[in-house]
Amino acid sequence: MGAAIIADGLGKRYRLGEGIHAYLTLRETVARRLRGRAIEAPRADEIWALRDVNLEIEEGDSVGIIGRNGAGKTTFLKTVARIVRPTVGGVRVRGRVGALLEVGTGFHPELTGRENVYLNGVILGLSRRQVRRRFDDIVEFAGVERFLDTPLKRYSSGMYLRLAFAVAAHVEPDVLVVDEVLAVGDAEFQRRCLGRIGELRQEGRTVLFVSHDTGAVGQLCRRAVWLDEGRVRRVGPAQAVIDEYLRASLPQSTRVDAVGQAAGSLGALAIGVLDGAGAPVDSPRRDQPLTFEIDFTTREPVRGLDLAVYVADTRGIRVVNENLSDAGETISGPPQRYVVRLMLPSLLAAGEYTVGLWVGNDDVRLFHGDVLRLSVLPLPEDRDHRYGLVRPTVRWELETGSARGDDSP
Repeated sequence: MGAAIIADGLGKRYRLGEGIHAYLTLRETVARRLRGRAIEAPRADEIWALRDVNLEIEEGDSVGIIGRNGAGKTTFLKTVARIVRPTVGGVRVRGRVGALLEVGTGFHPELTGRENVYLNGVILGLSRRQVRRRFDDIVEFAGVERFLDTPLKRYSSGMYLRLAFAVAAHVEPDVLVVDEVLAVGDAEFQRRCLGRIGELRQEGRTVLFVSHDTGAVGQLCRRAVWLDEGRVRRVGPAQAVIDEYLRASLPQSTRVDAVGQAAGSLGALAIGVLDGAGAPVDSPRRDQPLTFEIDFTTREPVRGLDLAVYVADTRGIRVVNENLSDAGETISGPPQRYVVRLMLPSLLAAGEYTVGLWVGNDDVRLFHGDVLRLSVLPLPEDRDHRYGLVRPTVRWELETGSARGDDSP
């Protein structure tokens, strides 16, 4: 098998500031020419979203792209999908690319869902006959049968996403590129999407998957690429790269402010870890109950806002994944401060964990990502090399007596 994607010295530069839109007047142009000076637009600040990226991804490989916000993950995917032209270097891609980068990319809001399926399918390289052959599967996967003849501008964000992913995943792409937008959908849709990605991987398709959910990356991807400030920091087996990234990127603290990653109507956002008495704790013992306290503010009225906390082990397996809505509660109200607490009994086994947070609803995601590392300490009497996802407090009973059938006194 050959290489499906080759990035060679790839770099993408963006210019910031007003200077990029400034023009010279005729008088300034003549004056510069008379002085023999080259005509240059005013210099603007620059930022390199990607710098010196050299990668080779084999056909049929599944690769997760991880890194902090602004690390260049989405820009890299856009260069692979030929949406963004590199400033220097280049990317060579073998085969058809199916890309899901932003909700509704390649869709026209004035056209109906039916018309957009054909439009997007043709954009992705299919003929109308090929789209027609896959049409029923696409519609069934998206679950928008009732709205097929409704203009897309009347779709919710979740409906947009379902239809966009259904098209991208059913055009039988040689390379499937999926960005973080999967987090917008509800839990059932996410499960179906991840299942479809797994099917494509088993069929030998090449998959590039970007997500802040390192657990999903660890389960779906064989290899991972860690981007840091536009440069490749580490490439290798997915779990090894994820472990190194988490150690370097996530703080081990009793409280973490995540306001810089929040979006939309969220203002301040922080998560803290408390012990059973309500005191901050960064390395609890495995027999201690824990409380995760989420403290945030809203900048505008919210309705039906849900919140989830998950705790994943070093393999990305979620030992805890709890939603506020599971308790029959959601968040609605005017702009104000909210404090939500999730209380856990003493069930985590000793070891290293990643704590993640999700805030949103079926139509919008305001925050999603890993936020901190949690070390759970063993008890002094614990033996080494114990296995198991959880270590709840249990009680053993032992009875002794004669064997069954023994009639001796």
